[in-house]
Amino acid sequence: MGRVRRAVSSVNKRLTVKSAAILLSGSMLLSSLLGFFRDRLLNAAYMPNEAAGIAGYPVGLDAYTAAFMVPDFMFAVLVSGALSVTFIPVFNERWVKGNKKSAWEIGSSMINFMALITLIASILIIIFADPLMRYVIAPGLSESGHALAVSMMRVIAINPFIFAIAAVIASIQQAVGRFTFYALAPMIYNVGIIIGTLWFTDGINIFGWQIFDGGIMGVALGVALGSVLQLIVSSLGLIGLGFDYDFKMHWRNLGFRKVLKLLPARSVDQGMDYGVSLVEINLASRMADGTIRAYQQALTLHMMPINLIGVAISNAAFPKLTERLGEGRDDLFRSDLRRILRVIIWLALPVATITFFTRGYVVHFIRNAGDPLMAGILGALCIAILFRTIYHMAARAFYARQDTKTPLYISFVSIGLNVILAILLSTTFDMGAYGLAWAQSIVAVVEVAILFVVMERQMPKLIDKKFTGAIWRMAAATLVTGVVCYGAVLMLPFRELDNSFYSAFPRFVAIVLISFVAYGIMSKLLRLHEIEPVLDRIKRLVSRLDVGR
Repeated sequence: MGRVRRAVSSVNKRLTVKSAAILLSGSMLLSSLLGFFRDRLLNAAYMPNEAAGIAGYPVGLDAYTAAFMVPDFMFAVLVSGALSVTFIPVFNERWVKGNKKSAWEIGSSMINFMALITLIASILIIIFADPLMRYVIAPGLSESGHALAVSMMRVIAINPFIFAIAAVIASIQQAVGRFTFYALAPMIYNVGIIIGTLWFTDGINIFGWQIFDGGIMGVALGVALGSVLQLIVSSLGLIGLGFDYDFKMHWRNLGFRKVLKLLPARSVDQGMDYGVSLVEINLASRMADGTIRAYQQALTLHMMPINLIGVAISNAAFPKLTERLGEGRDDLFRSDLRRILRVIIWLALPVATITFFTRGYVVHFIRNAGDPLMAGILGALCIAILFRTIYHMAARAFYARQDTKTPLYISFVSIGLNVILAILLSTTFDMGAYGLAWAQSIVAVVEVAILFVVMERQMPKLIDKKFTGAIWRMAAATLVTGVVCYGAVLMLPFRELDNSFYSAFPRFVAIVLISFVAYGIMSKLLRLHEIEPVLDRIKRLVSRLDVGR
């Protein structure tokens, strides 16, 4: 046992912001690739197949997608982003000052508090799954789709409870700069779903007894398995930290009470975000069969670069920013924030542009031979890719200052606008699912613009001439990159006969490489210093290859 503890502790070392960002981006990339594989398996199993006489894709996968909405909504409102941005600054205040006893009391109290409220939420989801699905989430589903969605929702209802405990444990590790097991956990969740898709859909047979008949309900069981595995992996990250768990809530701890005080504003913010998703699914359920699945998968695809860049970098940088403020170094806080924002924008601009031009290829990787509707929705979401990526770091600038109310007030405006635009564009202007996507992109621009205006007022001299000049040069480099990418796609177009992963992947990689080389050259010519670490890394790699010869 001692050897295991030492091995885990050695793996789970404290990381620098740069190392943590690389680790988190890498883990999110692997998790996203597993997600691609998961969705490809699901689409292959439940897609329409006219030759085989199968037409179950829209009902089965629309129901599966709808089943996640309420459990995900409850987790987002009660835990998710609300916990990390309220818990970590308060925890870090104690940790930096050496008051570990108080920090561990806060950690134990939050585990117990979150477990209690999410257990109640999970039970309520199980009880009220039928009316929630019928009247709130997807009233447009057929009777068979409704019954299937209700059954799957009741299985997936375990997620908020298990995820809540795992989220507090992960936030503790994030607060103290330990990211290894925090990074591994999401990948394990996808592994559980893949197991459910590959094996549980054929039924579960133990010692000759058929305890489960199979079908798409097997995927829901895989979701439950994945959440349990994620909790186990997250818990391993506590080994060696000296965490002193106590099975009670320390109401007298001022830090715990402060987290609870900060929590409602961020919870409402998260809840409104998911409220938009509920409205979108409700609207999509009234459109053609399969629209729910196509729209949700396009959203998932557009979230991949947001997670890889915006979420990964902001999560890695957030503890350090809170430390700067805890030390009273507002000057270092501003310089670090400015530098991180530049890096994020520099990365997000070409990624959003390349995603737009290669959207046919991207969709192909989760649905064989592509999907025009999904590709069109993804194209409309490319503006959202850029601005949502920036949003994560911009919002955390306020959370690091323990200000959860400013982003909340901004969310009231942006989310209200999102709902209005979604209804108008999809129904009044008859844009369907494309209207939902354009509403997302328009609101993403508005939200980030408001955040930056307020940020400049609260944190003077954050956005200086040097910063804005660099952004203009990045935009110029991106314009050239877009022209190069478009030309590469014309030379290497996605074809309908590309009905396998391997037929399209080499050309996709070639297009991406050509585009990024163009962006790198333009960045160098325009003297953007963000390119320098990349060039240094390439030079070191080349020199090692020369030495090896």
